[in-house]
Amino acid sequence: MTFAQRLLNPRTATLTGMIVLAALARLLPHPPNFTPIESMALFAGAWFANRRLAILVPIAAMLLSDLVMGALIGGLYAEHLLTVSHLAVYACIVLCAVAGFSLRGRASGGRVAAMSLAGAVIFFLVTNFAVWLTATNVNGHPACAAGLLPCYTAAIPFFQWTVLGALFWSALLFGGFELMRRRWPVLLRTVA
Repeated sequence: MTFAQRLLNPRTATLTGMIVLAALARLLPHPPNFTPIESMALFAGAWFANRRLAILVPIAAMLLSDLVMGALIGGLYAEHLLTVSHLAVYACIVLCAVAGFSLRGRASGGRVAAMSLAGAVIFFLVTNFAVWLTATNVNGHPACAAGLLPCYTAAIPFFQWTVLGALFWSALLFGGFELMRRRWPVLLRTVA
């Protein structure tokens, strides 16, 4: 089976479409950090048969949503796209997609919730470490320049939204796909 055939089969197209829509949902108004980033990567890792696609699709979807946001918002957002802090977000996508591999064939509600929480913690630790590493003041939080612990402490109020977002988006993606698989058996077939 060619790469193009793999991409165009119903299962891969559905998974890709769900991830792209989740990434574009970042354009909707939402609380800070209540985003689908970790969830869409975890979902891709769990459901794409091809491990490369499981990593590339959420990265491409995130890049697409970043480019759209950069075009719409411009200014500071466009400048932020190539910073170490933002590249750390992409590293978290890779880590969460790889973590999603552990859910293959075992995506129960409890496991998905646990991995979603783990993804939120990974995102918190990695992205705030990157902010501290570059000593960037984020939204007027000078604590990041004061040290790693003050940087993590200043980010705690945002962590609750990261956790809630990870749980919400994982429930939506994993639950939605499970409902679609029950309705359309063609989505049950795994493609190499």
